[in-house]
Amino acid sequence: MGKKHKTVVTHLEMLAEPRLPPCPRPLGKYALMRAENPPVHFYRYLYDAIGRDYVWVNRKRLSDQALADIIQHPEVSIYVLYCGGVPAGYFELDFRFMPRAEISFLGLMKEHIGSGIGSFMLREAILTAWAHGPERLIIQTCTLDHPRALPLYQRMGFTPYAQEEVVLEEVD
Repeated sequence: MGKKHKTVVTHLEMLAEPRLPPCPRPLGKYALMRAENPPVHFYRYLYDAIGRDYVWVNRKRLSDQALADIIQHPEVSIYVLYCGGVPAGYFELDFRFMPRAEISFLGLMKEHIGSGIGSFMLREAILTAWAHGPERLIIQTCTLDHPRALPLYQRMGFTPYAQEEVVLEEVD
């Protein structure tokens, strides 16, 4: 059994396409690319490298096939931000339950936290999601996530609609 962490999950929603302020683009060479049918091992690398400090565990519990069924689904889109030719972060959009869309995951590699590209990536995720015409866009965060996540989501136009206390158990 892994270490247990008590956290409060905040569920947020956006019910109309927002008017987003411009965000500075990443410095240097960068590219935001959709990962088409990403291999499970690549997704697990991103998920673990970004989520390890924030107790991202749910996808670690899935078998390779169960994970592939999600990340390779035609209504799930994964975008990887590359800076200087290496992954700097990613976001995952889930359109399987339209007219509700979800930003399932969004995060940065440790060395890019504080660089300002989190705002850029969230803005791109929101714009990409709304281009699909949902009636509602949701995202969630918890007290184990980076402390700037919730304020950033709210600045970009998300409003909290529910909270719950959960216990997450690390996967060995």
